[in-house]
Amino acid sequence: MTSNLSKREFEILTLISQEMSSDEIAEKLYISANTVKSHRRSLLIKLHAKNTAGLVRRAFESGAL
Repeated sequence: MTSNLSKREFEILTLISQEMSSDEIAEKLYISANTVKSHRRSLLIKLHAKNTAGLVRRAFESGAL
């Protein structure tokens, strides 16, 4: 399931699972908060999740995290 994630998407997913906000992730990765939000939307679609909690749950269930 997570094999179709880019390196950056996986990195952002990991940080999301560590309860970091989009602004915190953006600061850590030196990208804009809008870019983080775009990656988050992409992750929701790719992992077939409705929200961030579902996103993290699916990532753990698949063994990605």
